[in-house]
Parts: sequence; C-alpha cells; structure tokens
Amino acid sequence: MKPLKVLCLHFTGAFGGASRSLFEALSEMPAKSVSPLFVTQQGTVAEFFSKLGPVVAAKGLTQFDNTRYSYYRGTRWLVLLREIAYLPYTIKALRQARAQFGSVDLIHVNEFTGLLTLWLAKRIFDAPALVHVRSVARDDPASWRTRLVNRLFRKLAAGIVAIDQNVRASLPQNMPVNIIHNSFRVKEQADTAAVSNALNKLSTTSFKVGFVGNLLKVKGIQELLQAALLLKNKGLDVEFIVVGDDARPSKGLKARLVKALGLQQNSRAEVEQFLDQHALRPTFHLLGFTSNIGQVYKHVDVLCFPSHYDAPGRPIFEAAFYGVPSIVAVKNPFSDTLIHGETGLAISPKSAEEIATAIEYLLNNRENCSVMGSSAKALAHRNFDVTNNSRELLSMYRSLAGKHN
Repeated sequence: MKPLKVLCLHFTGAFGGASRSLFEALSEMPAKSVSPLFVTQQGTVAEFFSKLGPVVAAKGLTQFDNTRYSYYRGTRWLVLLREIAYLPYTIKALRQARAQFGSVDLIHVNEFTGLLTLWLAKRIFDAPALVHVRSVARDDPASWRTRLVNRLFRKLAAGIVAIDQNVRASLPQNMPVNIIHNSFRVKEQADTAAVSNALNKLSTTSFKVGFVGNLLKVKGIQELLQAALLLKNKGLDVEFIVVGDDARPSKGLKARLVKALGLQQNSRAEVEQFLDQHALRPTFHLLGFTSNIGQVYKHVDVLCFPSHYDAPGRPIFEAAFYGVPSIVAVKNPFSDTLIHGETGLAISPKSAEEIATAIEYLLNNRENCSVMGSSAKALAHRNFDVTNNSRELLSMYRSLAGKHN
C-alpha cells in the first residue's frame, strides 16, 4: 500500500504540547503507512518536524482564535491585525508546499484556530481535511463568531478529533467528533548533565512540586509563585521544579509593543524578580527546557498544572506514566483525564490559595499522594497509550482519504 501523503498544518513556532502530541502520534505509525509533510510557523518546532518529513516554515500562519480562554475581546481584537498581516506569508507557504510536495491525500489541521488557513489550503490542494481540536472552544450559541466557526467546521472538515472529553463537551453535540487522546511513550534516556546538577541540589526530605510548560501568564506560573510564597511563610518543606522558559523572544520593538498593549504573556523576567524579592530561589528551581522530561518526573511528588484554560493539559498524563498525580486547575474534570481525589486534585483556576492548600494536603498525606499516583498511572495506560491512539488516528486518515478517492 502506498504511503498516505498527509499535509500537517501547525500554527505555533515554539515546540510545545500540541506539536509534541502530533510528533508522537506520527512517529508511532507503521513504517511507510504515512508520508508526513509540514507547513508550520518558523521556530524550534520546524527542527523536530523535519525528523519526520520535509517542512515549509512560514513567518506566520493566519489563525482565528475562538477558544474559550483567548477569544477576541477588548484589546485582544488587535491580535487579529497580526493574523491579517500573516495572510501573505500563509498563501506563500501553501503555494511553496504545493510546488514542493505536489498533491496530498489528506490535510491535518493541528488546531481548530487554523480553519481560515485550511480554507486556503483546500483551494490549493483539493484534499479532505481532518481538524484536531486541542483547546476548549468557546461555546456561546449567541456569538456570531461561534456560529461562524461551527459553519466552517461543517463545511471544511471531513473528520474532527477532540483530544479529550473536556474539549468534546465544548463542541456542538450534534457535530460528529471522534475522541482520540494525546499520547506519550516512556523512553529511557541517559540523564542530562545540566538537569542532574540542578536535581542534585534538591533536599532529600522536601515535598517536590513539578511544573512543566512555557513561562506564560496563562499557564498559571504567577499563581504558582504566590502559592510557593504562602507555603514558605508557613514554614513548610516544599520545593518547586520548573521546566520551561519564555515561549518566544521577550526583547525588541515588537515585544515592547505587545507588552504596552497588555498582550504580553512571557513571564521569565517577572518570575526572576519575584524569586529575588521574596528570597524563594533556594526552593524554586528554574531548569529551563529539557527533552528528557522523564528525568524530572522521577524526582517529583506531584505535578501542578494551574493554567487559566480551565482544561487538563499534556503534562498531566506525562507525569502519570511515572506514577505522579496532579493538581489541576479545572472546574469540571472528566474522568478520562482526571478523577478528583483518585488520580489527583481539581482546583479553581487562578487561585494561589487553592494551589497552596492542595500542595499542603498532599504534603501531609504522602501515602494518599502515592496511591493517587498509582491510580493516575493506570488511567494513563488506559487512555494515553501511544500505540493504540496512533492506530486510531491512522484509521481515520485512511477512512477520510479513501472516501475522497
């Protein structure tokens, strides 16, 4: 059987959860089953995708954001100007991809914010599309934007994939959607020297809280800092291990303009200032990025995922594969990702006090924390097995491409 030529459209340059999930899924597919091709925004993600197939990297790819957290309102409407400015780069990249790759069997859009780029891609490639929904959608039926996005879904997508039940619940119930969870494969790697040096400085007695993600305000890093201060003031033996950094350069004219408009998300400088101001450096360890994430999870008692998205994220099940439970900022967790009190603890978004309370509870109940970790590991193996989930995605690829031919 000839490999399926799948054009993957990815919209952020920094390598993160969405790109890692796509990379894992494609890497696990049987040899010669799929020939992946990529159009992506310039950045670190291009290097990773190039390990799987050829990449066309654009200065920017146009999006239309109607996610629950970051839909356009107030000054956020200014972001739409950037997306309009990206249109020439989007068209150029798609035309370059057409010239370089030729025809394709399927288009895989790696987030539903890329529906406008998909509209252009379908005119250039004339191929069916699978839309991957990774963020919780804004589901306000009175919103013209929501109605527009849902019309585009029905017009452009031959198939729709949601990454979990939280995301699925944000889409119209009469819309056909497959749930295929993200995946993770535990890989034994040699320890990274720089990470080992940092981990060797940890106390042997402390309760260790992990955080994995870009140092963005939306990721809840500032609430985590406030929680760390609350716990320090109570004299509790807690250390924080933070894996991540600013998502993109935080200097230059563009960065200053974004900050002046109140749209800046990078927080590394503010994190550093807070640590110095409150003498938290001895217990708050910034490791930066590492590809050997398992080396860190092995030293963590609980993962904290305090994002403002009101949804579970990839680090939750990554940590679970290592027997680590999670504290997650999500109001209504679904049992496929988090079972409150069994695989971790659900707290309210944007609450440093609830983060601190949850950490203190697990610190004082370490045996229960360990039991939660074992339950989280079992849940991860049920729902986030890379072999099973990649097989499901490949089956969708073949079905959608077969219907078109």
